[in-house]
Amino acid sequence: MNNKDIRATPKSHIGSGPMLNAYPDSIGEKLDDIIKLLKMPEFENAFDSFYILPSIYNTDLDRGFSVIDYDLNENYLSLEDLEELKKIGIKLKLDFVLNHSSVLSKQFQDILKNGENSKYKDFFVNWNKFWDGYGQMTDEGYIQPDAKFIKDMFFRKPGLPILNVRMPDGKEVPYWNTFYQEIKYEKVDAQDLMRNMEIQFLSAVKLAEIINKSLEEGKKPSEIEFGKFSRYRESVINYLESRRKYLGQMDLNIKSPLVWEFYEETLKKLFKYGAEIVRLDAFAYLSKEPGLKNFLNEPETWDILEGIKALADKYNLTLLPEIHSKYEERIHEKLAQKGYIIYDFFLPGLIIDMFERNNNEYLIKWINEIQEKEYRVVNMLGCHDGIPLLDLKGLLPDEQIDSLIKMIVDKGGYVKDLHGEKNMYYQVNATYYSALGEDDRKLLLARAIQIFMPGKPQVWYLDLFAGKNDYEAVRKSGQGGHKEINRTNLTLEQSKNELKKNIVLQQLSLLRFRNTYPAFGFDAELEIPDTEPAMLSLCWKNNGYEAILNANLKDYTFNIDAIDNEGKTVCQFNSG
Repeated sequence: MNNKDIRATPKSHIGSGPMLNAYPDSIGEKLDDIIKLLKMPEFENAFDSFYILPSIYNTDLDRGFSVIDYDLNENYLSLEDLEELKKIGIKLKLDFVLNHSSVLSKQFQDILKNGENSKYKDFFVNWNKFWDGYGQMTDEGYIQPDAKFIKDMFFRKPGLPILNVRMPDGKEVPYWNTFYQEIKYEKVDAQDLMRNMEIQFLSAVKLAEIINKSLEEGKKPSEIEFGKFSRYRESVINYLESRRKYLGQMDLNIKSPLVWEFYEETLKKLFKYGAEIVRLDAFAYLSKEPGLKNFLNEPETWDILEGIKALADKYNLTLLPEIHSKYEERIHEKLAQKGYIIYDFFLPGLIIDMFERNNNEYLIKWINEIQEKEYRVVNMLGCHDGIPLLDLKGLLPDEQIDSLIKMIVDKGGYVKDLHGEKNMYYQVNATYYSALGEDDRKLLLARAIQIFMPGKPQVWYLDLFAGKNDYEAVRKSGQGGHKEINRTNLTLEQSKNELKKNIVLQQLSLLRFRNTYPAFGFDAELEIPDTEPAMLSLCWKNNGYEAILNANLKDYTFNIDAIDNEGKTVCQFNSG
């Protein structure tokens, strides 16, 4: 490998440099440890920005995506840490979870405390109010919508998306709950029972044993077999239900003015944190209307987005709406036409497919579309959420997508179908390195192709360190823990040791080149010279500077040449 010093090359572009992506505790125990790593010489000028996942906020479930409030999580970082990132020239991308807030949020807790007297009673979607007139009330206390109104609705889990909560007056009220939920019942002791019902001490001891054993087995209060203590059944059930605790992500009512006040308050807070880009999580579920599909309802979803954008514009925030959808549905194109930057969820699968078939056809087709339709994209290889493959439907033939899934699963990945429905929504959970067969040549070429793609490269921290599938993390996480295969937390010392590996240093060298060389940028020109299918050639030009990638898709070798505005070769990179 022949690499001239690329640290000396001038920097001219803004906004399209590489972006690190990690949880605040992905490296070390808190954000300060990642900052220490970014200050090391090996990371100098490698990254322009940092997408910190939302466990930086006060959160509970779903590794940060169930937000209690948007105050900083004191266990992981301080405002001074964000200021330090700014001092070293790192811009921020932060999350805003639009569709839901945690049960533990002040708004929902106020409902649980004050019921119908809460100022936030319409802040979340009351299921029965929403469906009033569109279905029949069940014995369980919730409305079952008529079939014609829900036959086309897209739900993320089996059954109706409901969480029943108990009001101060004992009334059960169902709320719309698209994503996660947990209900916990507290164990009891004899004195608890004696304080709440007429029962002798020894009987209370024995009854408490029956109750606690049943709760440990996962039974609901109504499922407990009381035996000779059946006369206490109603009192016990009422007592347990009155003390039940919740975790979950409750859907916000977009028609509530208080929700829009909350949106503006949050965007203002993210601006104060130093955010430049705000990722809009789960925005496609916001619009809810009986009979519509419950996912990107049109035109209301676009009206909602425009309302969010008007608020974001007050603080000069760039919005990045996050949505997984099939290529053939053209949602990515609609977003781009409306002026939003979009995620390139197609690139990860396209590169793997290209490597497997030694053929550049579909990648070039996608690059041409990006250029012709002037998309502004954030691209990636791996991420916190798996390798998206359903997104490719309509861009790649179905049999090639199926082949990709099988190949990655054969290499140890996991497939997640949406509550058992094949082809509804699936991704493969694996590290990108393991999906590539843990081949250093393939990972390095994939990174080289990524930095030569149009858009802003986003880099998952574990990909940077050539992380392998973490089966132990999956095992420890139990049911639903498949995503942990690609979320291994590294100590700061481990990360420093990884910097001794050639594959890590080479990737950092490529990222530094992408971040500093003037040939790249959103306004630069990308040419695709004709080659045979098993080769890939990409050439960036900007103000007389050129950057040229030539790659062999059979042996995964490549070379990069950088030419300055006087026609001199100032940098060469040869992977072979």
